[in-house]
Amino acid sequence: MRPELPAGQFAVAHRAGNEPARLAEALAAGAPVVEADVWLHRGRLEIRHTKTAGPLPILWDRWELRPGWKPRRRLPDLLAETPASVLLHLDLKGWDDRLGPAIRQAMRELAPGRSYLVSAQRWSLLEPFHQEPTALVVHSIGSARRFERIAQHLADRHPTAVAIHRELLTAARAERLAALADLVLAWPVNDPALLGPLAELGVRGVITDAPAVVRAVAAKMPGG
Repeated sequence: MRPELPAGQFAVAHRAGNEPARLAEALAAGAPVVEADVWLHRGRLEIRHTKTAGPLPILWDRWELRPGWKPRRRLPDLLAETPASVLLHLDLKGWDDRLGPAIRQAMRELAPGRSYLVSAQRWSLLEPFHQEPTALVVHSIGSARRFERIAQHLADRHPTAVAIHRELLTAARAERLAALADLVLAWPVNDPALLGPLAELGVRGVITDAPAVVRAVAAKMPGG
């Protein structure tokens, strides 16, 4: 079945699934949803935000370099470490059109019936999930150009969700997204003071790197 989202506003722990320590911190803070970045590399579904460097045995991301020859975190590791009560938000990375089908099949085999969110800034990667009963598709909007294309792309696609960069979210755009999508998320939200204004704009999911935001949202949830 489709993911059962928390009532009211909820936090998504950004990139928390990429590393065991960050995952443990997010779970301890009360995150109901944990995001992880997924790449397809040599037939394996790897969990990381870093990129490969062609034939060189290194991984990189902006100013960060990591050895690429060490064992890499994979989707089965993430599933084993994340309680079934916590929703996974899988963010698809790269340009390989085989990634979506590979994730869909892996989730069916490794976690049958487990609901999850799946997102990408390259929307074509999301096509395999529109008819997947356990997946909620999240279209990421990282530019004004992408925003102008979203209405046409979402035509006749329900249920669906959008995640928009916070700096792009005006009141007018929020109103337009509310009419298009069943769920609106925003990123990055790293200051608890932003929670109220975003809620007024109709943002239910806040994607955050800050445990303080996760705790602040969790405290407002039923039983928090």
